[in-house]
Amino acid sequence: MDEPARPPGSLRDLAEEVFLAGLGVVALTRDRAEAIVDDLVRRGRLARDDAPHVVDELMNTSRGDGRRLTERAGGALSGLFRDLGLVTERELGELELRVAQLEHRLRLLERKAGGSEDAGASP
Repeated sequence: MDEPARPPGSLRDLAEEVFLAGLGVVALTRDRAEAIVDDLVRRGRLARDDAPHVVDELMNTSRGDGRRLTERAGGALSGLFRDLGLVTERELGELELRVAQLEHRLRLLERKAGGSEDAGASP
């Protein structure tokens, strides 16, 4: 029997799944590379001594592919987040800092304006 559909998770869950899928591709590639190399050794097409080097070479290539996949997925998710009007924690922090700076400047201007009014009035 089919499992009931899960309610959609948060965007963070989606980002996490994409990242883990990228890592899974790299891990799966290593297992697959070892299986292919073992098969080549069994068939006599590759010397047993060369097998670890060939697996490492295949892994270096797949790591590059995994990084590119993760970067592309991250870029796609960033675009999705922007389309949804979401901001990053860094952007939010920058905005909070700018608001705090503006509030501080406003208080200084209000004090200065209040002080000059007091100085102009005689008791």
